[in-house]
Amino acid sequence: VLIFDPPPLEYTIDIEVSLTDSSFLEAIKEYFRNLTLPVSTNISNVEMTVSNINITTVCLPSGENNSSCSCENGYAWPSAVCSDLITCPSVSLEPDLPCGYLKEMPFYGPYCAPQTEDSCGMGEPIVMNMSVRLDTDFGNDLSNSSSELYKKYKADLEKAFNASYRCLPGFVSATVTGFRPGSVFVNYEVKAGAASFDQIANSNIIVPQFLDASYQLNQATFTTEITNQTNFTVSPVDIFEGDTVRLICEINSTSENVTWYHKDQIISTSFQYLMEINVSRRTSRAILKIVNITMEDSGSYTCNFTNGNQLHTLIYKATKTIEVSQLHITPDLAIDVICNSPEMQTNSPLLSCCIDRHLPSLTGDWKVNGEINITGVSRFTENCTEYKLNVNESLCPPEKSGTVTTYTCELQTGHGARRSQNIRVTYLRTAHVTISSSVHSSVSEGYAFNLTCESDVSNYDSISWKIQSGNNTKTVSCHMCTKNSTFPATSVLTVTSATQDWSGTYICTFSQKYLESSANVTIKVISLPLARNILIDPMDASIQCKVPQALKCCISANTMEDYNVTFVVMNVVAQKEFQVGKKKNGSLFCYMYNYTETECSNKSELKAHCKFISRIGDKVNSHNITLHLISDKEVSCSGNLGIGTEGATLKKPCYEENSTDGFTRGSKIYKCSNKSWKLERNDCLSASINNLLTSAESLVTSPEAKENLPNYLAELKNKTEQELSTINNSPANLGAIVTILTIVSSISVKAEEPTIKNFLCTVDFIVADSATDAWEDLNKEGTNKSSSLLQSVENFSLHLQPVNNTIPPVSAESLQLQGIAVTANNNTGYNKNFSAENLTVNVLIGETEIQTLDPSSTIVSVMYSKLGHILRSNESECVNGLLVTTTVSSNRSEKFNINMTFAKKNLSLTKPQCVFWNFTLNNHSGGWDTHGCTPTEKGNDVICSCNHLTSFSILMSLDGKSSKEKFGSYITYIGLVVSIFSLVACIIIESLVWKYVTNNTTSYMRHVCILNIATSLLIADIWFIVAVSISDQKKQMSRSVCFVSAFFVHLFYLCVFFWMLSLGLILFYRLVFILHNTSKTTQKAVAFCLGYGCPFVIAVITIAVTLPRDNYTRKVVCWLNWKDSKALLAFIIPVLIIVAMNFFITAVVIIKILRPTIGDRSNRQEKNSLFQIGKSVAILTPLLGLTWGFGIATLIRNDLEAFDILFALFNSSQGLFILVFGTLWDKKIQEALLKRNSMSKWSSQQTKSTSLILVTPMLAMSYPFSRTFNNLCGKTGKYRVSSSEPSSSSSENTSKSYSLLN
Repeated sequence: VLIFDPPPLEYTIDIEVSLTDSSFLEAIKEYFRNLTLPVSTNISNVEMTVSNINITTVCLPSGENNSSCSCENGYAWPSAVCSDLITCPSVSLEPDLPCGYLKEMPFYGPYCAPQTEDSCGMGEPIVMNMSVRLDTDFGNDLSNSSSELYKKYKADLEKAFNASYRCLPGFVSATVTGFRPGSVFVNYEVKAGAASFDQIANSNIIVPQFLDASYQLNQATFTTEITNQTNFTVSPVDIFEGDTVRLICEINSTSENVTWYHKDQIISTSFQYLMEINVSRRTSRAILKIVNITMEDSGSYTCNFTNGNQLHTLIYKATKTIEVSQLHITPDLAIDVICNSPEMQTNSPLLSCCIDRHLPSLTGDWKVNGEINITGVSRFTENCTEYKLNVNESLCPPEKSGTVTTYTCELQTGHGARRSQNIRVTYLRTAHVTISSSVHSSVSEGYAFNLTCESDVSNYDSISWKIQSGNNTKTVSCHMCTKNSTFPATSVLTVTSATQDWSGTYICTFSQKYLESSANVTIKVISLPLARNILIDPMDASIQCKVPQALKCCISANTMEDYNVTFVVMNVVAQKEFQVGKKKNGSLFCYMYNYTETECSNKSELKAHCKFISRIGDKVNSHNITLHLISDKEVSCSGNLGIGTEGATLKKPCYEENSTDGFTRGSKIYKCSNKSWKLERNDCLSASINNLLTSAESLVTSPEAKENLPNYLAELKNKTEQELSTINNSPANLGAIVTILTIVSSISVKAEEPTIKNFLCTVDFIVADSATDAWEDLNKEGTNKSSSLLQSVENFSLHLQPVNNTIPPVSAESLQLQGIAVTANNNTGYNKNFSAENLTVNVLIGETEIQTLDPSSTIVSVMYSKLGHILRSNESECVNGLLVTTTVSSNRSEKFNINMTFAKKNLSLTKPQCVFWNFTLNNHSGGWDTHGCTPTEKGNDVICSCNHLTSFSILMSLDGKSSKEKFGSYITYIGLVVSIFSLVACIIIESLVWKYVTNNTTSYMRHVCILNIATSLLIADIWFIVAVSISDQKKQMSRSVCFVSAFFVHLFYLCVFFWMLSLGLILFYRLVFILHNTSKTTQKAVAFCLGYGCPFVIAVITIAVTLPRDNYTRKVVCWLNWKDSKALLAFIIPVLIIVAMNFFITAVVIIKILRPTIGDRSNRQEKNSLFQIGKSVAILTPLLGLTWGFGIATLIRNDLEAFDILFALFNSSQGLFILVFGTLWDKKIQEALLKRNSMSKWSSQQTKSTSLILVTPMLAMSYPFSRTFNNLCGKTGKYRVSSSEPSSSSSENTSKSYSLLN
């Protein structure tokens, strides 16, 4: 047995030596240094050897129960207590003296230990960014690091900072880095070990001890930011969209105040952001969890731990940038698998999904979704998942050939992100084509049918349709007729209206690379007339009850078919059918029936039509015949044409009996006038144009529309030129040509010069100056054919297909076309110039815009020099340049910038507007619109910048007013303002003095008239302002508001004149019929009926008659229409009648004033009478509307400008006249106002005058009625009453007249 003694144990013992006098400290240190070691001793029978004695820690008293402890050379505080070390309140500046740290007594350790790498302050120093404020003014020199002030501040502050922070654990240096304003902020760096908040705060406290007081350091502004002492980790390392990410910040300090930032924006707790903080005795840990992270969450994240008190703020800051990526899978997106291929079954295809990096936690899964459920075996590699298909022919039957099965691979990161990708596998087999028809083998003309061609091979390259008839084979080129689909592989040929061109054997061919598979079916088209080719006679007529009415339907006699034809008559009660037979009538087969209506109790409108049934049972109805049932007594016109009431119309077809030319479309309208039928309108098409229209309708639905269009356009151009005189005199023929152009413009055609020329020439013929009258009549019919014509040219240019990537420039007399074909390597812009009639227009499209177009696109511009003038525009504006249309064949939804430069035609016009023709305005009849266009006037040109394409031009205002007209307008507007204020003042004054001036019937009625005249004129002036404000707007007027304002202006101006008439009649009555006295109530009732009732009836009748026909007001002015409906007569006629009556009343009044009483008048009497005449005329003229007599001259002669100005001056100032002459010049009103102000009583003279007025009408009652004629003629006599007063003298009579007028 071997026994080994263990080695002796070695202990380190801390022994605390306390001294009562610190002066012995150095002596004791010297003693221990000189002690001879080792020393052996025996303690409690244990041999011990003291090998080394060192002084590690020295503590000196520092206040009550505290000591300042420091480590000796070679020793340092353990890292465990590093953050607990507190610097003593006072520290010496001597650099050799060790730093003391405050410890509570008794001190039980731990003590300083031998210095190691883990000792307090021995690690890599950290940089603390700090700042403090000096409460002094910031000098500009502090921004200059080379200035003396900067150097002085820097030196003094660094000295103080080094002295204050030197005792921080691991202190290296303190350096001032700069100054910034806000008082003076000092930025400095402190390099030291990891220091705690309390250590830094205690060091901050003693900074002022080492700094001159003149610096005025603010101790409450110390801020410390530590950026490299935070452990910031992110999990996982590779972050993908959908992951849940954890951001962890950890510091060796305690802080519960944590703020998270994303791109300098504070993050708040939410469903996506979850925050957590853990604080231990020495550390703090903050966690930010981001749930379902997205690409937008990429960027920098910052965590801030903040500690602070009143004197110091410490911030631990750490920033880390994270990048969120998409989990991008790179698979084979689509493959084709031929199910019955032996090679494919032997070497099954392999599907794979891969990502661009290796992820240890990556997992994958496969799903199959499709009608063909072919599965496989999956396996997983480092960054891919693979799926090998088990192809089985039995799982891929022919009927499912072309089916797409979607294989979905899903990859997951293990942290929440997942990504799936679909791989489309198309399973194919050998092709088999079938064809089916919606009809058996026959179809009637005009009926629709479709053929469906199907193939079990879906991956075809092209499908073609051909029609074989005898030895003729034609290719169906109608791109609107066929509709192809891939799954299943189907092509549907749809014929909307069958014609003989569609009769034959249809061959449908599917092409797949070099393989072609076909099927065929034969369709025979049976003849059946179209509704538009059936003549009906009459079209609209009247019938009598129980009297036969001949109804006739005719078709062309060229057909060999025999139809079953019946007449169908419908009324409110029932529907009746009558079988009819066929009869040859010239070049027509006609079917006639004499219909008798037996239901006479109800005067209803009947509808009748004839029904044609083909031999295969298909039927077609003609257009309706409208029959109006009238009684025998109502019949005014009769004859071969038919019967009708006076004023009724009869509509007949365009056909002559026994004619060999057949019939044409359109109608003739006859009107019953003076018991005979008279042709009112002939809308029949010429035979040539009728044939062109029929051919166009057949062409657009034919199988070879594209191939046959050039020949048709050549014929159209020639026939239009030949029929030009007919077209210019017939709106119906002109409209038919526009309809033809609209129809054929929808057909795609090759851009060959002859084809384009024929189309443009046709348009040029019908917009010539000779067709202006026809266009005016045509546009009145409601459908804006000029807009349709413009749209047909746009459609034609849109459907042009370039030949050899070019579009040739083509010109007609008033139209020019230019364009380009956009190619893949097109690097130039679009710049086209047009000129006509000494005018120019330039179209410019930038290269950037053209590069956004598809390579197969076209840009085509068409210039018109005459079409713009037949398009509707406001009366105040006109087209002042050329019109240009630009179209792009590429489908575009975004904005497209285009610049055009127009030369002005009339340089005197103003206010240019860049406009385009908006086809959707005015219930799709079109109108000019400024949306999206900006004008720039440059000399004689206008530059239009627009962000869309269509037809553009410039509109300019017609500002043709002379200086005298403008002067008249100014007079009107100024007078109107003065008139409104005067009328308001008049109404106020009347209300103030009403009870003082209405103390008898005559005075009462006079002031009632004055008050209502002022009120009506005030309301009329207000509505006139509303009407003017609407009319002055350059945008579209609010028509409803315009109608209302015109109605009220009309109504209340009439009220003004009728109240003037009432006033005149009252004067006439009181001066002439002096023997009669009517009650106040009766007079007032008559006056109100006349003043408001008559105007209301006139205004209502006017609007009721003209508004339904949309000609109540003018186009651009809210006032009664004159040109179309003569509605203005409803104002002029009443006004002229009232003016004439007031002239008569004025003459009577003047005669009554001037008539002598007894004997000749003295000179004084004559002067007094002349004064009364002048005053009467001055009062009556404005009040009774005599100034409107000036308007008579303006209505008769337009060149009498002096009367225009006088008329405007006097009438716009009527409110002022009423205030001055009707109110302020009234002596009674003057006295009433004075009395109201002074509250004094009337004088005895005034009382007497008033009494005289009250008595006079009563005295007049006692005289015989026979005196009336004498009074009217101006004869005088002596009036006597049973009173003691003498007879009235001449002066008294004159006084009475004067009082009455007032």
